[in-house]
Amino acid sequence: MARAGKLDLRVFQQELAARLAAKTAAQVESSRLGLAAAGQQWLIRLADASEVIPMPPLATVPLTRPWFLGVANIRGNLHSVIDFAGFLGHAVVAPHAAGGSSRVVLLGPRAGELRAGIVVPRVTGLRNLAELAPALPPADAPAWYGQRWIDAEGAAWQEIDLTGLARDPEFLQVGL
Repeated sequence: MARAGKLDLRVFQQELAARLAAKTAAQVESSRLGLAAAGQQWLIRLADASEVIPMPPLATVPLTRPWFLGVANIRGNLHSVIDFAGFLGHAVVAPHAAGGSSRVVLLGPRAGELRAGIVVPRVTGLRNLAELAPALPPADAPAWYGQRWIDAEGAAWQEIDLTGLARDPEFLQVGL
């Protein structure tokens, strides 16, 4: 005889898995990865980056812009490595030694076929957008700038659209 209040374990597990997946997706969408580069604080969507790795060994490429650091073999695939601060017009801090605090943020699949990564001196961790207030972007902001945010201490955080950055003609033009 079945009890009226009996819980079906399979249904319970499916509902629980659906609720957890929805909550996780919402948390991912409301979180951004914080980066420090060029004396500023930056944010990127977690879905825009495939991973963050320590600085790998690089093979330099002659006749390229100073901010194009070279190519790296990352799990059998060649990735272009760009110094983000240098790309923004700041001095390129060279050399980017393997094992230091610099990290390479690899562009995710949303960037298309481009296999590239930007080097930042420091990753500052996850930021919750609920703890930030929207602000106006700079008037001369490039197209790949996203929303600008202000934290509780008054510090500005500029969101980067990595997909837009990957389509920027200046970013793609590495040769001299």
